[in-house]
Amino acid sequence: MAANTQVFDAQHWVKTRSSLDPKQSNYLIWAGGIYAFIPGEKRKLLFKMMGMSVSRCIPVKEGEWEFTSRELTYYLDPSTGEMLHKWENPWTGETVTVMHVANNPVQGLFAGKFPAQVDGEETTFAFDIFPNYPNPLADDPKFAPYSPSPIYQAAELFKLTVPTADLLNPELLTVSQLRLSWDRFGQWLPWMKMGDRPGYMIYSGYGSKVDGFSQLPELLQEQLNNRVPLYKDAPHAALDVEDMTSWLSFKHNFDDYLAGKTFPLPAKSENEDALSSQQVNDGQDAEQITVGISV
Repeated sequence: MAANTQVFDAQHWVKTRSSLDPKQSNYLIWAGGIYAFIPGEKRKLLFKMMGMSVSRCIPVKEGEWEFTSRELTYYLDPSTGEMLHKWENPWTGETVTVMHVANNPVQGLFAGKFPAQVDGEETTFAFDIFPNYPNPLADDPKFAPYSPSPIYQAAELFKLTVPTADLLNPELLTVSQLRLSWDRFGQWLPWMKMGDRPGYMIYSGYGSKVDGFSQLPELLQEQLNNRVPLYKDAPHAALDVEDMTSWLSFKHNFDDYLAGKTFPLPAKSENEDALSSQQVNDGQDAEQITVGISV
């Protein structure tokens, strides 16, 4: 059977990405490889990666939901799979501190219609997103060795495949299965200290929705239990702040980066510290929050 395009209501997308139950946090995990792509050079696997999003959808009015989430992505040794704290830049020879992704929050509004490819028992939502906005590091000369480009530009290519029957079953509040394919083309990360060296990074990722904390990979469970318990749960309401990205995190935590501190920085749970989630962040391109995975 050939796939055909059908248009779904926002509630079907909510069931896919998160849940129609606003009391429920939902976990999406991903893994894969990150490559350097430099003109004239062979491919180089820089890192393996492992990450997760914990999300919640909160109804606003008929047909509209606020999506709120927190995200982690860890850069792993390409040979051993161990989490990195320091990284030796193979082009400059300098050893730098690794800043793992800890984005709190990543948010958006789910409303309107969502086209998808229906192929019998499976339905696939596809999003090709091309964020392009002023680099928040470009206006300060001290960041020139890290990220001098005046524009942040990337491409994010998502495909999320779910059972068609789950989407159409009104008794289900979330899909029972989800396969994620995620490819990203982006600039060097600021913490790599690549300056204006030509080239970019290619992320090749895959993932799934998991049913609860106990199904998370061991590394993520250990980090959530011991270092960043805030990320065990999605915010209970949309936070009145703008989204966090790796570029903004680098700007806010530059002194800790220079001091060689271990990232992600500790983040207490909301019960331990009610202020820990009230970060004041700068702007983020709105396109990235449609799917809710960001770097």
